[in-house]
Amino acid sequence: MLKKTITIGLSSGLEARPVAMLVQIASQYESAIYVESQNARVNAKSIMGMMTLGMRSGEELTISADGTDELAAVEGIEGYLLGVN
Repeated sequence: MLKKTITIGLSSGLEARPVAMLVQIASQYESAIYVESQNARVNAKSIMGMMTLGMRSGEELTISADGTDELAAVEGIEGYLLGVN
């Protein structure tokens, strides 16, 4: 299992469209991927779960991935959340 804390760099935060994109990115990986924010932990491949987080730009979250492609999954999601992709 791999965990990484990330600060959201997307100017819009995690609104509907960015959440949909994040779910699409997470769904490309076989690993189980979760996003943690404060006391909430949701499946990164679940659009409804991700929408409940309501994260804003500059807030921190923790990505955890467990599986054969966990490193690629964390790096792919990190790149997106930092606004690199």
